[in-house]
Amino acid sequence: MTKRGSLTSTILRLMLVLIFISSSLAVYSIINLTFSIGDARAINASGSLRMQSYRLKLYLERDEQLLNEKINQFETTLHSEALERSLTWYSPQDLSQQYLLVVEKWGQMRTFIETDQGPAYSASLKDFVDTIDLLVLEMERFASLKLRILVIGQIIGLFLMLIVATAATRYTRKRMVEPILQLMDVANSISKGKFKVDVPQTEYIELHALGEAFKKTASELDTLYQDLEGQVNEKTIALTRANNELSFLYDNLIKLHADSLDYKALSSALTQIQQFEDLDYVRLVIEHGDGTIDSIEADNGWLDPSALNSEQHAAVNPVKFNLQLEDKNLGYVEVISLKPLNNMLFVNFAMMLTRSIVIHNATEERQQLALMEERAVIARELHDSLGQLLSYLKIQVSLLRKKIEPDCMTQDVETQLIDINDGVSTAYGQLRELLSTFRLTIKDPNLGQAIEVMLTQLRKQSGITIELNYQLSPHLLAAKQHIHVLQLTREATINAIKHAKPSRIEIDCFLADSDMIHINIKDDGIGVSHLKERDQHFGIGIMYERATKLHGTVKFDNNPQGGTTVSLVFPPQQEPLNG
Repeated sequence: MTKRGSLTSTILRLMLVLIFISSSLAVYSIINLTFSIGDARAINASGSLRMQSYRLKLYLERDEQLLNEKINQFETTLHSEALERSLTWYSPQDLSQQYLLVVEKWGQMRTFIETDQGPAYSASLKDFVDTIDLLVLEMERFASLKLRILVIGQIIGLFLMLIVATAATRYTRKRMVEPILQLMDVANSISKGKFKVDVPQTEYIELHALGEAFKKTASELDTLYQDLEGQVNEKTIALTRANNELSFLYDNLIKLHADSLDYKALSSALTQIQQFEDLDYVRLVIEHGDGTIDSIEADNGWLDPSALNSEQHAAVNPVKFNLQLEDKNLGYVEVISLKPLNNMLFVNFAMMLTRSIVIHNATEERQQLALMEERAVIARELHDSLGQLLSYLKIQVSLLRKKIEPDCMTQDVETQLIDINDGVSTAYGQLRELLSTFRLTIKDPNLGQAIEVMLTQLRKQSGITIELNYQLSPHLLAAKQHIHVLQLTREATINAIKHAKPSRIEIDCFLADSDMIHINIKDDGIGVSHLKERDQHFGIGIMYERATKLHGTVKFDNNPQGGTTVSLVFPPQQEPLNG
């Protein structure tokens, strides 16, 4: 109890010391502020002297009646209480001398005014104003000095208070605060599940009893809490992991279905799962129905097997997760990682990609079917309207030829009838070719198959050997591009059959290294020197127009060995996906 009383008395004495220091600081601040009262008023008054000096010049030149009044105002300001404080005992000598100098120069300036020496006043005005400016500057310096003295005093007082407070803190910490802090550490350790603790030794009975109570409670909770903590940690980790995986899958599913499904979106999804699982390499391989494949990789690319030695190659073990929907296999996700894989996550990720690709393909197929249905409607309309009209015209021409008397059948009439009949026959033939193209497209949605069916008919009609080398993946062409490519290929092949008299025609369809699609129709006929001017041939003009719609070009070249090559070059659709 004596020690506790001694501790209390010591704390009380320290508090009295702090009160004394803070009271001294307050008194010191009050005194300093007392001497600073009027500084702002003095600076304003001295600053107004400059304005009044210029105003005296104005009245000296214009209005002498008010001049004496303005002189009295100037002297009132000059000898005001605010400025005469510059002559007090605590004012710096420089400030007092500067004020006296202003008063002295004002005497000279007043003499100029009273003797009506306006030019002399104007000539001395700048020097007089500079003297006033120096007075203002000295006042500002004196005010700043008092402020610095106040700050220094405050710092010294605060430093003394800090020393006293530090001594008091160290003294109380040693006797009472340290044991309490140790008991708080014990309580924090217990709250964190650390029940094997040592309570501090203290000379106070109350703190000792409190420590023993903590120790007893910790020992009783130790056996219960250890098992519960382990179970909670396991469940928390599992739930957090599952929540993160669901969030990852949901975010990617939204992104893949937000816009058109293209290679960039799939590559972004692969990059995200690579970062999420800290994988070494990951890629997506899409298998198309025609046997072609497309490989989509994350941002860091795919492992180059040629850069590995035999040991490294043996250590690399890629894991594949199939994109399987019912009995249809769309490809697989291939992963290389030195860490154990979360198989369930990759199975769900592969399922998500599968459904996204299937939905995209179904959408593309619906669009293609809608386009083909539209072409079928156009074909039916053309057949029922223009086709019947052309047939009717052919019949009418034949009837007209029979009804013309032999005496009236002149050479000109015969020529006109032949021209009309040839024109109608040509138009009817072109219409049948157009209808045939539409029907081919409807029966065979795949462009390669549609071209092959079209060529089969031309082989039967012409007896010419026609070979097709089709190497284009379905994802390179949109449905709306099929009709242009098919019509242009058909037109070029028919032109070769009709005009070039070939024995063999080769059609090559491939994607060049420049990422441009090439369609080359090559024959061994007589060449196309007679087709230099495209505007003279309706079919050639349509070919150029279709090439323009494909954002490409078409050109006609003579082969060195004879014959002609019609080349169509156009870009594929931008980063599509079609499987």
